[in-house]
Amino acid sequence: MSNITAADIVVFVLGLIILGVWLMLYFRGKKYEDLFVGLDPSDFPIGDTYFVGYMATELLNYQFNNKQARKLKRELTVLYEPKYADYYIRVIYSMQFTMALTVACLAAPLYFLTDTLFIFFFMLGAAGLAYYYYGVITEDKIKKRNDEMLSDFSEVVSKLALLVTSGMIMKEAWSRVADSGDRTIYQEMKKSIIEMDNGMSQEDALYLFGQRCMMPEIRKFASTLVQGLDQGNAELAPMLTQQSKEVWEIKKQLVRRAGELANNKLLIPMLLTFLGILIMIMVPIFANLGA
Repeated sequence: MSNITAADIVVFVLGLIILGVWLMLYFRGKKYEDLFVGLDPSDFPIGDTYFVGYMATELLNYQFNNKQARKLKRELTVLYEPKYADYYIRVIYSMQFTMALTVACLAAPLYFLTDTLFIFFFMLGAAGLAYYYYGVITEDKIKKRNDEMLSDFSEVVSKLALLVTSGMIMKEAWSRVADSGDRTIYQEMKKSIIEMDNGMSQEDALYLFGQRCMMPEIRKFASTLVQGLDQGNAELAPMLTQQSKEVWEIKKQLVRRAGELANNKLLIPMLLTFLGILIMIMVPIFANLGA
């Protein structure tokens, strides 16, 4: 039987404290379990445990009104209905605390399994990274959403230009294009059709479409459509034709940037492989030193 070291005692106490905090939050937060029923598991993994993190925000009396929280709330209004933004901002922070605390709970057990202090600190660092990662995950979703919309944007503008140039009125052309796809930009176009059918003017519906999409290119496009409607269908067709040419240039730049990004992403598997090999080498060395 190996001697118990000071490091063993410190790690045991810290691990006990972390586990105790997690269990306290679990049992006290159990009453909030129903708040997280029905979350999409692809977007919110192990969502049925988020009441742990939610209890942490309650005990910390988190107000969700600092600069970072306000920025996150604006991002959430893009992904979800604005009326649900207050709910999802609490989901995000609950997810951050839950994931970070859960990973931290593994630090002490892994230390005693490997007898390696490096693993203990590595897991605490991983807990911090988990908190950070799940805090910026919304920003990553918006970036993917914007990239998808920009990828489809050129096709949308080309279809609209073709239909309007052939003599179709704007609302009918917009509806025809909206029904030709199911991706994000087409869904936003369908929302505009619903707004028009409910009595909103075409100009206001198109303006809101640009605001929802949030991208400068699409906002400019929506403004062009509004100006064209004000000037009449005769002016709208050449405006759309010119806009279509500009958008295809944006499409070329996007494809070029995606190719460069793909090359950079090849470095990530290499770095992960190197890190895995390094851990496999270093763990036995530290274990022998500890022995």
